[in-house]
Amino acid sequence: MDHDAYRSYQAVNLSAQTVQASPVQLVIVLMDGLLDELARARAHIDGQRHELKARSLDKCTQILWGLSSALDTDSDNEVVQNLGRLYEHCADRLTQAGIRLEVGPVDEVTQLITTLRSGWQGVQARHG
Repeated sequence: MDHDAYRSYQAVNLSAQTVQASPVQLVIVLMDGLLDELARARAHIDGQRHELKARSLDKCTQILWGLSSALDTDSDNEVVQNLGRLYEHCADRLTQAGIRLEVGPVDEVTQLITTLRSGWQGVQARHG
């Protein structure tokens, strides 16, 4: 497979998805990217590709911090505060996965993000 052509396709596809996306759609796009990268990180841990594992986990953490930084943490909204704590927990678990070279924490984060993504899809379905 031509990896450069695939990366170019991904970049164009991502650009097309984000041009007119709502904030909820952008969150879903970020979560899709996070889930894709989590799958790569898991494969790198399984394959003992340590440098690639580190890069993938770093990308995952950057996406999580991006999601967290978009939250209005000055508000007293309990949902916002809980999301912030959840993103922080996920980042901590990914750090543990990288240090221990274990896929369990990656699987845990994948499940959490999949569940959260479903919730955002529900919001999108209700509110457009």
